[in-house]
Amino acid sequence: MKRIDLYITRQLGLSLIAVTVGLAALVWLTQSLRFIELVLDRGLSIWVFLELTGLLLPSFFGVILPITAFVVTLFTYVRLSSDRELVVMRAAGLSNWQLSRPALFVASCAMAICFVLNIWITPASHEAFREWQFEIRNQMAGLLLQEGVFSSVGDDLTVYARDRARDGTLSGILVHDTRERGAPVTILAETGRITSSPQGPRVTLYNGQRQQVERTVAPDGTVTQRLSVLSFRENSLDLARASRSEGARFRNAQERNLSELFHPEEGVSARDRGRFLAEAHQRLSGPVTAISFALLALAVSLSGQFRRFGGGANLFVGCVLMVGLLALGLGIGNLAARQKVLLPLIWAHALLPGMISAWVISGMPGLPSQLRGFAR
Repeated sequence: MKRIDLYITRQLGLSLIAVTVGLAALVWLTQSLRFIELVLDRGLSIWVFLELTGLLLPSFFGVILPITAFVVTLFTYVRLSSDRELVVMRAAGLSNWQLSRPALFVASCAMAICFVLNIWITPASHEAFREWQFEIRNQMAGLLLQEGVFSSVGDDLTVYARDRARDGTLSGILVHDTRERGAPVTILAETGRITSSPQGPRVTLYNGQRQQVERTVAPDGTVTQRLSVLSFRENSLDLARASRSEGARFRNAQERNLSELFHPEEGVSARDRGRFLAEAHQRLSGPVTAISFALLALAVSLSGQFRRFGGGANLFVGCVLMVGLLALGLGIGNLAARQKVLLPLIWAHALLPGMISAWVISGMPGLPSQLRGFAR
């Protein structure tokens, strides 16, 4: 018995590792394309790019592991059936549940890994990713200016430099600043230098002009505009995108731990509280789907009768059921984030497929023999 369990477990374990790593690499590749402009246009090194996008991997593994547990279980057992190995094992007296032990063991390992990822590792990595991304886009934006390019620092600040030396010295500078509503400012300077400060990057400009359009409204409603020009020898400009009044960055549901999701701080809107609760329940119920999906694969591959020409029908049925469950899970998650009364549906989606599959693996007890034969 132990040799049979080890034989199947080895195939499932190796397949699970290979498929999970492959799918995670594929998802990482598609998602990292969103940040490739930081390397091409912003001048970040490839190592910073890899470290930044690598922080997304724990969340990928947490989502992919239950799916790959289903995939490897279904394909492994269908292959064993096609090679007549399951026929020999059943002839040796093994029941469906005895044949299912290796798959349930591998799925339990996947569930344990998902719990560790969802509860501790993924929130921490996602928070580090968001902090780094925020710093790059808001605080380091001025350090990433490219020569000969109109660089947008947010939506209200545009900087152009004709040349940039290796030591950071800029020449031929144009800055268009619309952060002060109703009073846009255009600054022209011969040279400048970028420096870092605790509040963000600043550029010190030398020998230039500051042009500002001042808009005034007379008592009779007449609007007049006047161009104000100021020449300077030295001027300092803050390039930090975030304004001082914005305060701390708001942390979304993915980067909060369970305690913060169930008990958010004061001032969080009712809409965000709903999202937090849905995220907490999904984070706890998600790993359970590794067992449920494995049981579903076992029910599809073990409950059908032996077919001489393979199990293509079983593969098709299993894939259709899996796609339907994944689509249903996405819909339930979105609805539960809006309506708290629908939160139990998250757990129903995680548990019911496994319970029904376990009933099918057990031979569908309680079902009349006629209907049982038709179901098979």
